[in-house]
Amino acid sequence: MSQTTERLNSSPSDIARAAQILRSGGTVAFPTETVYGLGANALDGEAVARIFAAKDRPHWDPLIVHVADRAMLDQVATVPPQAEPLIQTFWPGPLTLLLPRKPAIPDAVTANRPLVGVRLPAHPIARALIEAAGLPIAAPSANRFGRTSPTTAAHVLEDLDGRIDAVLDGGPTSVGVESTVIGLNTGPGQSPIVLYRPGAITAAMLETIAGPVTLYQPAPTPTAPESLPSPGVGIRHYAPRARLLLVTSEADLNAQLSQLSPDQHPAGVLLPHGWHLDHPAQTYPWGDLNDPATLAQTLFAGLRDLDRRGVATILCPLPPTTGLGLAIHDRLKKAAKTS
Repeated sequence: MSQTTERLNSSPSDIARAAQILRSGGTVAFPTETVYGLGANALDGEAVARIFAAKDRPHWDPLIVHVADRAMLDQVATVPPQAEPLIQTFWPGPLTLLLPRKPAIPDAVTANRPLVGVRLPAHPIARALIEAAGLPIAAPSANRFGRTSPTTAAHVLEDLDGRIDAVLDGGPTSVGVESTVIGLNTGPGQSPIVLYRPGAITAAMLETIAGPVTLYQPAPTPTAPESLPSPGVGIRHYAPRARLLLVTSEADLNAQLSQLSPDQHPAGVLLPHGWHLDHPAQTYPWGDLNDPATLAQTLFAGLRDLDRRGVATILCPLPPTTGLGLAIHDRLKKAAKTS
């Protein structure tokens, strides 16, 4: 696969050009408040297929559809009453709802599942692009499948230059990790919400609006990927090229570093503020472990930076799981999986 990838900026003329590409069935990477997405017309099965081809994404992994307004939402999904307060509170924003799909959505978008993930992004460039295209846009993260998500246009080009039609550069994203994904329960005795992927809209925020939240737990035995209920669950994902090791303390970090040969296994560290190394390593300054918003914003940039420096192993501390820290835990644990 080789094509010319246009570099576009946030000017009205370039947004119009990106919208034209989408209307003609092409692929455009664009910024959202979470990460950069790789977009195509969600109503066009052939256009959606180009997303899968560019990313080397398996067809069992469904996509999230981005909309600009309620009319566009009604094109792609049926909205049950219990979704309304969540939409009113958290949209536009980094919350994806799994909703019953409309017939207009091709099977490829949902991987033949009955529910479609939908969100209305808050990023002004994303909103302007969707409005200019006049179409709901299917858009997973704009990276090769399973790799570290992109938070700048340069990250997109590292993975997809020559594989997509255009990238719309809107600068670094503000949240830095993908949207919260939830499902809605209606059965008796069930929590109203299942949290499939944690993000900036936290369980505590959801509970104030819709009641108790249950965190999705993968089956203890291996599950066929075709049966997974949501994007990004139960598989190795968000991973750098280097081996990723997770540490629980400064002492644990230095103990693990002491076992790595600098010559045979050059190491990189996402280094929290105030931590010190007893052994040589490449470092990326990651911020305060008690500041999850900053950690999330720079997580993927840090992993990509250390990858570019050619380290064989990256060591990363786990922050507290409160608030957005739960999303960071989720991404790091999936990235550290060995299979």
